[in-house]
Amino acid sequence: MSVILQFLTGLAFGLGLILAGMADPTKVLAFLDLAAIPAGAWDPSLIFVMAGGIAVTFTAYRLILARERPVMAERFLLPEPGPVDGRLLTGAALFGIGWGLAGLCPGPALVSTLTGGQPAIIFIAAMLAGMAMARLLSSATTPLRSKTA
Repeated sequence: MSVILQFLTGLAFGLGLILAGMADPTKVLAFLDLAAIPAGAWDPSLIFVMAGGIAVTFTAYRLILARERPVMAERFLLPEPGPVDGRLLTGAALFGIGWGLAGLCPGPALVSTLTGGQPAIIFIAAMLAGMAMARLLSSATTPLRSKTA
């Protein structure tokens, strides 16, 4: 049952990315190109996608974490809060630079392998190489904590 729910959740997420335009690098780059505002070529539509996603996530987290335990697990597994340090800031900067250059981030890139082809595959290969390099450079991990009732 868990695998079926995971598949359906991933399918819904992927379809949402496609319908919202997040799997289209040209649409994402048109949103990120603020220099296009004076020419009227800027595409602000992804603001609504992001705002909708934030609203749904904010509400869902509140409702889900109000439960004693998850429906399909023994306990909630949440990342431990950590410091805002150089490692976090470097990772965030690299993520943003990659998103700005390619118009893709991990979720849409995976979806785009089915719809967009080679650029997404190159992006994923570079992302996996970067993840492997980061793992080699750092032995630190983020421990998981249980939600306290």
